[in-house]
Amino acid sequence: MQDAPKKSGRQKWEWLAGSRILLVEDNPLNREIEEELLKLTGARVETASGGKEGLDRYLGSEPGSYDVILMDIRMPGMNGYDTVRQLRASGRPDALTIPVIAMTADVFAEDIQAALEAGMNDHLAKPVDMDRLEELLAAIPSDIPGKEEG
Repeated sequence: MQDAPKKSGRQKWEWLAGSRILLVEDNPLNREIEEELLKLTGARVETASGGKEGLDRYLGSEPGSYDVILMDIRMPGMNGYDTVRQLRASGRPDALTIPVIAMTADVFAEDIQAALEAGMNDHLAKPVDMDRLEELLAAIPSDIPGKEEG
């Protein structure tokens, strides 16, 4: 995995400024904390309180509206696995390319494998480690504003 982008004279997270993130998290306290941490990077964050709402937000937006989706796994109704499977199968032009990162307290090898098999790009353990999140975002090929591939 590559290092996070380096910019001379720029703050560590500044390259995320202006990026568009969809955060799908059912726990209100977790959602609030994660949203605030992401906003501190300068990212524009939209939230959804469950899988169905997250899928509806994604499908109701224009292709390319989001740079990345952060997806909780254990949610009532539609869990993160089912949400991503439906998202990937939706037929939207960006459905197979939008980066989706699983966020969950389930960190066993089989949990990580299940996330990847469902169509997620990577897995992030909760509580969210912002340095690890930056590593994951830096490793995903994307058009995040300010991101340098390297």
